[in-house]
Amino acid sequence: MPELDKHDQALIQNVHPPGWINPTPAGRYNLVVLGGGTAGLVSAAIASALGAKVALIEKNRTGGDCLNTGCVPSKGILRVSKGVGEIRRSSSFGIQIPGGVAVDFPKAMERMRKLRAEISQNDSVERFRQMGVDVFLGEGKFLDRQSIQVSGTTLNFSKGAICTGARPAIPAISGLNREEALTSENLFNLTTLPARLAIIGAGPIGSEMAQAFRRFGSEVFLFDGATRILPREDKEAAILLQEKLIREGVRLYLGSKIVNVESDGSDKVIHYEWKGEKKEQRIDKILVSTGRTPNVNGLGLEEAGIKYDSRSGIHVNTRLQTTNPRVYAAGDVCFPYHFTHAADATAQILIQNALFPHPFGIGYAKTGDLVIPRCTYTDPEIAFVGRFDETEFGKTEEVETVTVPLSEVDRAILDGEEEGFVRIHLKKGSNQIVAATLVASHAGEMINEITMAMKSGAGISLIGGSIHPYPTQAEAIRKAANLWRKKGLTESKRNLLKRWFSLSR
Repeated sequence: MPELDKHDQALIQNVHPPGWINPTPAGRYNLVVLGGGTAGLVSAAIASALGAKVALIEKNRTGGDCLNTGCVPSKGILRVSKGVGEIRRSSSFGIQIPGGVAVDFPKAMERMRKLRAEISQNDSVERFRQMGVDVFLGEGKFLDRQSIQVSGTTLNFSKGAICTGARPAIPAISGLNREEALTSENLFNLTTLPARLAIIGAGPIGSEMAQAFRRFGSEVFLFDGATRILPREDKEAAILLQEKLIREGVRLYLGSKIVNVESDGSDKVIHYEWKGEKKEQRIDKILVSTGRTPNVNGLGLEEAGIKYDSRSGIHVNTRLQTTNPRVYAAGDVCFPYHFTHAADATAQILIQNALFPHPFGIGYAKTGDLVIPRCTYTDPEIAFVGRFDETEFGKTEEVETVTVPLSEVDRAILDGEEEGFVRIHLKKGSNQIVAATLVASHAGEMINEITMAMKSGAGISLIGGSIHPYPTQAEAIRKAANLWRKKGLTESKRNLLKRWFSLSR
């Protein structure tokens, strides 16, 4: 663990202040929240704002993965990566950069830590204390079905909320040192750029970091057992990004199997099988990005009558209620979509159902009603929304698809960002959007329009009937809507219109 600089010290002062004295319990709480990540903080903030008496327990740092080891630090360095990409292609815009571009990695990481510390004020212990939340720092554990102990103090509750999140999963690879391996939990502590970086796992995090560290100057070796990166995404989208990574110098070993890892002096040697041959690669650091494991151990769940397993986490129904009717769960510890925005959304469902139970309150909310987009923040970004499995496309006649390449969108051409497309899948014979994939520089921003159309039930016709500023890349979505409308103009309809026009002359 490197020595903490002033920015890390400011972060810790906000999210786990040294010398913090836990408050005296205020009798029976309306809600006790276990875990101070996104789901826990949102649950505590909403409940307190509504007038409930709330206690929040966090054993590490408030803000959870998102603030400390996930969204915030990763996007901080991805912005640097994107800047490098923009500068390297600046000559195509007539901009000359004498001497090229070099990344000051320590300075880039310091910038990230500075911004993280500033943002941490939003998730600070003091801020939540001022909201009226009793914040307890320490390890919480259920004593029974309606009480939790933290640092020797017992908290009684009417309703409980488990929001303990998840942690990086480490694959069982012989010789892989769990202490030395990089994960999202320690990657952002780096102050020196690894000359040779191996990444195990070509999902979103692996793909993002592969591109970023290659642009920073590392030799990057990306391993995965799948035959392409981002196996959950649209195949054409994944291949488009995959080819870009190769052009940028990332060395891909897809369909590979890592046999073992060994140390040789300061080097680490990865032994792997690829294309029927046994090979080895010397590297300096290994980043593991092979999924996440829910944090369920040591919580006293058995004493509380709460069922769980180590893979899927806390067992909940569609209302996020556990097998203990008094206790609910939200976020990564129980929900399959491990996104900050999904944790936020499930926390709101938790509060509605836990504090306003049907039929006396405002009615149940259900996870099945959520429309959850996702985005991989590479360059270009790949965003998706919907429930339709991409592997089913083409196997059913119930879905029709419209695709607009960005090379047909004026703003994308002017921006020099023609690599990408908008693809919308619709229920055949209707304007109901089933799913959509966007590949664009700001796909994560653009997907919101489609998400809203899906959530409202208005469908693609709402998008087609909405005026979009010209020129913008989001115009591609309107073009897709117009293309769908044109497809509905069959030859028989066209002939009828021709007859009508001929009679109206």
